[in-house]
Amino acid sequence: MNVTVSGTYDSTATARNVEEQLVAYGIPQENIFVDEEARQIKVTTPEATKAEIVAILKQHNPSRLT
Repeated sequence: MNVTVSGTYDSTATARNVEEQLVAYGIPQENIFVDEEARQIKVTTPEATKAEIVAILKQHNPSRLT
């Protein structure tokens, strides 16, 4: 079963950096959505890899993580 994890950041540049790190980690681009206006990134991932995704998002100090 897939879950969606999202993080909101202080800048669009930070959200884009997170996106690059997720792609480098091996997350398919089609599973990553960046909302530049909201400075938010959403990642659809299997439940089994949720903890790893959350760890990557936390490395960039999100103002909100869901």
